[in-house]
Amino acid sequence: MGRRQRPRERDCAAQGARRHCRRADPLVSSRPAWWLAARHLVCMLKKMGEAVARVARKVNETVESGSDTLDLAECKLVSFPIGIYKVLRNVTDQIHLITLANNELKSLTSKFMTTFCQLRELRLEGNFLHRLPNEVSTLQHLKAIDLSRNQFHDFPEQLTTLPALETINLEENEIVADVPVEKLAAMPALRSINLRFNPLNAEVRVIAPPLIKFDMLMSPEGARAPPP
Repeated sequence: MGRRQRPRERDCAAQGARRHCRRADPLVSSRPAWWLAARHLVCMLKKMGEAVARVARKVNETVESGSDTLDLAECKLVSFPIGIYKVLRNVTDQIHLITLANNELKSLTSKFMTTFCQLRELRLEGNFLHRLPNEVSTLQHLKAIDLSRNQFHDFPEQLTTLPALETINLEENEIVADVPVEKLAAMPALRSINLRFNPLNAEVRVIAPPLIKFDMLMSPEGARAPPP
């Protein structure tokens, strides 16, 4: 899986697109600024069109092959496309894995959760999520969820209501406190939770070890995530 681009990297990517346009036309450097801006916009719109086509292709592949996996990683999505619900309406029950990794999602809707209630695994790493809808509690068959490299400041406590959940990955978020350790300890299937590279406070670090019956991964206090 690739990783999400940071803002500085996106700027570099845009500059790279501009340079590509210039290489394609040696006369570009002599053009006025407005023309260069328009040419760059065309290049970027072309890339967006390619991303839309990629989403459509992947969705059609899932339908035609009868696959249990919908892979929309690295598709430049800022939201889950509404049209996908209609395309997949006859096969939603057979989809057990969805990956939306390394997009630009800021939220997921309740419709997403209730539509794909048969999910066993959900991969959302590398987005801009800071919360989950309450309807995540409908994912009663979910065994693994990856929320690493997002923007959670609070632990998504709705996850503690999922009886089949075995692994939770919240590495590299912004969680400080309010980790519901007692509720996590009561989860019947939970095997591991990854909280590395979160700025967890001392209270969480002290109270957690005596209660847990699963692997709870935490970085040493003050540790920082490796550079992207």
